[in-house]
Amino acid sequence: MLIQRVALLYKKMAAIVLVKNAAQVTTRQSFISNLKGLSKSGECHSSRYSRITLPLTTWSSRTAGVRFTSQGTVGRSAAGGRSSRRGVLALSGAAVISAAAAVVGFVANVNHFQRAEMATLGRKGEMCTRMEMLIMDTQAEFCKALQEVDGGTFKVDRWERTEGGGGISCVMQDGKVFEKAGVNVSVVFGNLTEEAARQMKSRGKVLKGKDGKLPFCAMGVSSVIHPKNPHIPTVHFNYRYFEIEEEDGRKQWWFGGGTDLTPVYVNKEDAFHFHNTLKEACDKHHPQYYPDFKKWCDRYFYVRHRGETRGIGGIFFDDLDGPSQEEAFGFVKSCARTVVPCYLPIVYKHLDDAFTDQEKDWQQVRRGRYVEFNLVYDRGVKFGLATPGSRIESILMSLPLTARWEYMHEPAHGTREAEMLEVLRNPKEWL
Repeated sequence: MLIQRVALLYKKMAAIVLVKNAAQVTTRQSFISNLKGLSKSGECHSSRYSRITLPLTTWSSRTAGVRFTSQGTVGRSAAGGRSSRRGVLALSGAAVISAAAAVVGFVANVNHFQRAEMATLGRKGEMCTRMEMLIMDTQAEFCKALQEVDGGTFKVDRWERTEGGGGISCVMQDGKVFEKAGVNVSVVFGNLTEEAARQMKSRGKVLKGKDGKLPFCAMGVSSVIHPKNPHIPTVHFNYRYFEIEEEDGRKQWWFGGGTDLTPVYVNKEDAFHFHNTLKEACDKHHPQYYPDFKKWCDRYFYVRHRGETRGIGGIFFDDLDGPSQEEAFGFVKSCARTVVPCYLPIVYKHLDDAFTDQEKDWQQVRRGRYVEFNLVYDRGVKFGLATPGSRIESILMSLPLTARWEYMHEPAHGTREAEMLEVLRNPKEWL
């Protein structure tokens, strides 16, 4: 099944420009050997990646009926058209560090698919490995959909964490549709710091380490999209998995994440579509998931010092460790597969909407509120900043390219801006 998923995944990828990370990094020997194999087969050149295109593939989002197309070639050897046996990028660990593995695809002959050796990731059936596959698939699919509607190109930046692990940051700035679009994948491991452990304990996690150390593995995919047009809402999603090994060798694990929408103006049809798509995914697993996680989302994305929510919500959950690991993973997978169909139809709907300078100014003010929440309250940002070796650029990827703070700003009564503020101060049921 893993080989088939790899083959399916690389067919979905779009042509994306890969850029070399400016920082000097030390890669694992397994990654180096695979990279040399690619170089010999002519698929990339030394340490500098070139544009790689993929086979002609037409695919559809799972529920929205939106179709996308990519075109190109991949996996040709210099010797005469066969896929290189060595030109296979490793999947786990080093693959997450390699931009080519995460976004451009798992190239060459999948029959000779290889996995890098990584301390935290073992057999293909282990949850860490399966979750890594899911987040890489989600990143690739969402980047493909965004690039198709915008016409721009993502820059793909690979990074490595000295303490263990790494990630891929995909960012498209100042495009035709999106002012800033970021989709990040990270897989990190090592020992949890005391500060990070205290954050876990404050949420009810009782963790017992050995000699003050808590080996952990954390991975996730996160994205924030800031469109240029104020009638296209900002969207955010994050799905993650955390695993900790305690002193006695037992593992504690849990999933978290969610998807939420932050419009600048109220649009009831958009709100219904967004929430209903999420509800359908939740209802496949438990009828109480959507109402519970919708309320959790409204509570979590609340800017307390402003007395308003960040947006119109969606779903949010954390510390999900039941009813079983398999069932929890299945739920997370269903949620991750909604990110394209819940958002892209809204983007296409408002692509050609005209807007005024006043509407653009209001968008800038609302983005300021977005920044305030992320820097003051967001748990993921706080955890990232507390984790040694974290990449600040990736953590703060969620911040918009532009924003505005006006002193004592209050919209005039009866305006569409005032209507939006009323919804943010009093969250609604959209279904």
